[in-house]
Amino acid sequence: MDSSYIMPFIKSVQKVFETMLQLPVMVGTPAITKGGEPAYDISGIIAMSGDVEGTVVLSFPTAVAERAVALFTGAELAHTHEDFPDAVGELVNMITGNAKAQFAGRRVNISCPSVVIGQSHQVFGRKDVVCILLPCSSDVGEFAVEVALRLPAVEASVSSQTGQANA
Repeated sequence: MDSSYIMPFIKSVQKVFETMLQLPVMVGTPAITKGGEPAYDISGIIAMSGDVEGTVVLSFPTAVAERAVALFTGAELAHTHEDFPDAVGELVNMITGNAKAQFAGRRVNISCPSVVIGQSHQVFGRKDVVCILLPCSSDVGEFAVEVALRLPAVEASVSSQTGQANA
């Protein structure tokens, strides 16, 4: 996958956590991972469609998620609290939305987020995409962002339209 599609997510997770949680985040070396590998205990999942298709998963161990949500909301919310999934969903929404804004010239839509809470759950996406793991560390602990994108043949369709126009 072209790094120009990963850098927006690296910048976005750092910006969102710094701005909304006053929490600096260090992003480690991106690595290719297999979809469906065990994630942490809490995952916010959002889909992208349009010129960039795929999923973004923000995944935390429970204790890290609870500390991050407390910084984000200003309230101590256990992972069992009814508002807790909304906070995690909003974090993945902001990260994905901020990254989406960096895809200049591309039409990209994002879905409403979903949140899964459960020990060592697995998140499976499309089989025809490469999943990039962005390991993150902060003062509240480690977490991860997984980016699995497929870039439709937009360039091919543009080329064919240009070719048709020249014919």
